[in-house]
Amino acid sequence: MSDDVMTPPHALVSGASIAGLSAAYWLRRTGWEVTVIERAPAFRDGGQNVDVRGVAREVLKRMGLFDAVKALNTTETGAVFVDGRGRVTAELPAGPEGATAELEILRGDFARAILDHLPTGVEIVYGDTITGTTEDDGSVTVTTASGRVLRADLLVVAEGVRSATRDRIFGELVDRRPLGVNMVFGTIPRTAGDDDRWRWYSTVGGRQVHLRPDNHGTTRAILSYPRDEDLASLDRDQALARVRARYAGAGWEAARVLDGFDASEDVYVDHLTQIRMPTWHRGRVCLVGDAAWCVTPMGGGGASLALTSGYVLAAYLSSTTTGPEAGTDTEAALAAYERWMRPLVDSVQKLPPGVVRAAYPRTRLGLALRITVVKALTSRLLAPLAERFTHVAGTDRPLPPIA
Repeated sequence: MSDDVMTPPHALVSGASIAGLSAAYWLRRTGWEVTVIERAPAFRDGGQNVDVRGVAREVLKRMGLFDAVKALNTTETGAVFVDGRGRVTAELPAGPEGATAELEILRGDFARAILDHLPTGVEIVYGDTITGTTEDDGSVTVTTASGRVLRADLLVVAEGVRSATRDRIFGELVDRRPLGVNMVFGTIPRTAGDDDRWRWYSTVGGRQVHLRPDNHGTTRAILSYPRDEDLASLDRDQALARVRARYAGAGWEAARVLDGFDASEDVYVDHLTQIRMPTWHRGRVCLVGDAAWCVTPMGGGGASLALTSGYVLAAYLSSTTTGPEAGTDTEAALAAYERWMRPLVDSVQKLPPGVVRAAYPRTRLGLALRITVVKALTSRLLAPLAERFTHVAGTDRPLPPIA
């Protein structure tokens, strides 16, 4: 081999999330060698609804996955508020960018669609996690829990909101902003009374119950309420016991959901926390998805931002070389990636003042006022205004080109 034949750069991606798989897909497409490390022992199916909105729809088309993702639709046709008897009290806007998007898909189905279409040559290592990193000579060396030592030109951290690797490397730059809301997600058996709509029930104390159809013959459920206690810090049994006590007498389908969660193998507990950081890269390490900017379900669009971040990162890195100027080129590319993504993230993270209290009314008067406001916003006169709240990850800027 001649001396002027260049070795392809190597990227190590930590986390087989939507963001991590998107980064792996696009980096490989642009000539990188890619290794993905995932702490789970196998690919993680399951999860709740996510959607593809705004500029992420174009990214999906460029991946050739638009039709595949659309075919995996959850079957949800709309979203309604219901009372304690299940009667509809208000209906949220429908349409491609409505509360139920055109591309409405389960997180696990979405991630698997990307996984199944990864370019040849992406290596995925399951059941391992990063325990240490060092940088020298324009590269990053990673050690893992299993004893692997891996050297790469770039480390992409896609480990989610509670990323340990991010915390070790960025330390004091990680600004956690709890929203004071607990959410418990799970899959429960479908019953004859379930339909093809997202049904949203609220009762006193800010307690919410959500039921959503899926395309697997089951129902996806959410219990959500405002509370400063961090359920995510507890083990599953402790968390579910706290939630059961909290939902005593809540009404509607609350008891069914609690019983379903006790038997479900697909339960996830979260204390909603935004991640805000002044920079998403340091040396040869960069962050994508929730590890960089978790917007939480309150902001929405997390999956769309995750998918887009992988493309934008690879686009700006697509002209990076491995020669003497590689360090400078990579740093400039990571800075350009940040500049392009930052406006999209900022537009979603800036929640309106009082949004948590408005979303979680605690008294019967507050509940009645919320329904009145929702009915007004979804009227023919104000519907265009209401639709703005579901338009996320949108931009007039063209996506950066792949070199």
